[in-house]
Amino acid sequence: MPRSNHGTEKPKSLALATKMFIRSLRPWLLPIIIAIILSIAATVCSIFGPNILGRMTNSAVEDYTQAIIANGGTVPDVERLTEAINWGKIGQLALTLIILYAVSAILNYIQGVIFSVVSAHYAQKMRAEIVAKISRLPISYFDQHQIGDTLSRMSNDVGTVANTLANVLTQITTSITMIIGILVMMMTISVWLSVIALISVPLSLICVSLIAKKSQNFFRSGQATFGVLNSAIEEDYSGQSIIKANNYEATAIQKFDQTNDRLCELTWKANFLAQLAFPITNMFTNISYVAICIAGGRMAIDGTLLIGSVQAFLQYTSQFNRPITEVSQITSSIQQTLAAAERVFNFLDEPEEAPDYVPAQTINDIKGAVEFHHVNFSYQKDQPIIKDFSVKIKPGMQVAIVGPTGAGKTTIINLLMRFYDPDSGYIAIDGVPTREMKRADVRKMFGMVLQDTWLFSGSIEENLKYGNSSAQHADIVRATEASHTHHFIESLPHGYRTQINEDSDNISAGEKQLLTIARAMVANPPMMILDEATSNVDTRTEQLIQDAFAKLTHGRTSFVIAHRLSTIRNSDLILVMREGNIVEQGTHDQLLAKGGFYAELYNSQFADAEIAA
Repeated sequence: MPRSNHGTEKPKSLALATKMFIRSLRPWLLPIIIAIILSIAATVCSIFGPNILGRMTNSAVEDYTQAIIANGGTVPDVERLTEAINWGKIGQLALTLIILYAVSAILNYIQGVIFSVVSAHYAQKMRAEIVAKISRLPISYFDQHQIGDTLSRMSNDVGTVANTLANVLTQITTSITMIIGILVMMMTISVWLSVIALISVPLSLICVSLIAKKSQNFFRSGQATFGVLNSAIEEDYSGQSIIKANNYEATAIQKFDQTNDRLCELTWKANFLAQLAFPITNMFTNISYVAICIAGGRMAIDGTLLIGSVQAFLQYTSQFNRPITEVSQITSSIQQTLAAAERVFNFLDEPEEAPDYVPAQTINDIKGAVEFHHVNFSYQKDQPIIKDFSVKIKPGMQVAIVGPTGAGKTTIINLLMRFYDPDSGYIAIDGVPTREMKRADVRKMFGMVLQDTWLFSGSIEENLKYGNSSAQHADIVRATEASHTHHFIESLPHGYRTQINEDSDNISAGEKQLLTIARAMVANPPMMILDEATSNVDTRTEQLIQDAFAKLTHGRTSFVIAHRLSTIRNSDLILVMREGNIVEQGTHDQLLAKGGFYAELYNSQFADAEIAA
């Protein structure tokens, strides 16, 4: 089926993403609350700093003024002036200030550690949920979504959310506490100066909100485009041999550059707008700062406000606008985090496989009778693939499924394995509809050897035990001898302990095919499915494999999808498919005698073979 470009879909609302993000933090609600309380306490301790510094200044100015009055209105010498200042009071205030700053630093350190631990465990939990979700998704999801986009959600998006979790929550908590605390301290010093300071706040917020709204769109598109880029990288990397064989390098690079350029454009626009919030906020801060200096200086001259209080207020003014500036600076992080969270939660909300039938039926002694009863199926509702398909297969029969590309051969196997369920009709094994059994139980009944070989990183023996983890080495050797792979394995430097790398390119395509056949033999299932399983081997090896298959399928129901019709001449039943329908069925000799579609396919291959010879 064609893959759809889901990487460019528009994310859901930010409000929903925020709600789901907060809900996902429930397991760590207590440590997060503790960290927030510590952050608030640390911020409150630091808020008193300017007030204490102002009181120290006022104390020194008051003592200085009293010394001048006591000296008859003239400034005394330095020694007498120094003696007039109450250094004990100033020292107590200084000690209090040091203690407050020390406590603030300690509390900040503790809450930082808590948030770091929470963010690490949060990332661990989200990645575990994504992996678990993958196992619950229907096969249709993987047919319709790009691999790189899913990997991007697990690595890049989860990493973005986790890495910014601690910083964002800390800065938001600190900023809100500072805004409230500083506002209270400012109001206690001067209401009129507070009004002047507050005038710049709504102006700053209006500008920041307008910029944030615009930049959020770029961050959303950027996260989606990043998923598309990851898909392109993954596909180009894994398909290098195909790209080179078809001289597709220039086109692949051109397509990659287009996506990469798009990502670059979205990224710089988003970051530019996000960073633009800081200088705008800072501009309003500086204007209010100048106004407060003028008004505060006049009030100090008039005697309505002490100079130390003016000093403290100016410090509070600077600190009051700082949390607003910080919010504008972390706006980009917040937006990027929410955009990444949307993609993660959208994935976790994907529809899962329908639950298994309850109570699920089981088959204790599998005979291998299979029935397709008026089965209809389509991947897309308006494009039927299988139409009114019915056939009864007796236990132990070898059934070959043949037909041109797109006839529905592989779809039959997908339905048999319950990768998909029929739209109507049913499939039964030993009289029990597969829909009424657990999917895992259905799939345990079959061993599969596919045309596309798949091996994972690990030793050869680990790969062979993939379908039967309890298999002993002797069982594996018997299977490899039957599949004619034992000799080639033993000829490797480390035998069965030979490591297969990530791409399995340290062994040939034919050897990989042989190993997948041996793996099916080790699994020893009641029934077998062979999807053009000899496509990657030479003629001699194919004959050996056919002999192995004869041993493997003896007494077992088996399904063979074949394009080379010469390989299925001895099958008990051949189903000839065309456009989703069984147009003919019978043995090889019977179908040839009919002179129908099968005979046409067989004779065309025979003619092609003669021409090739």
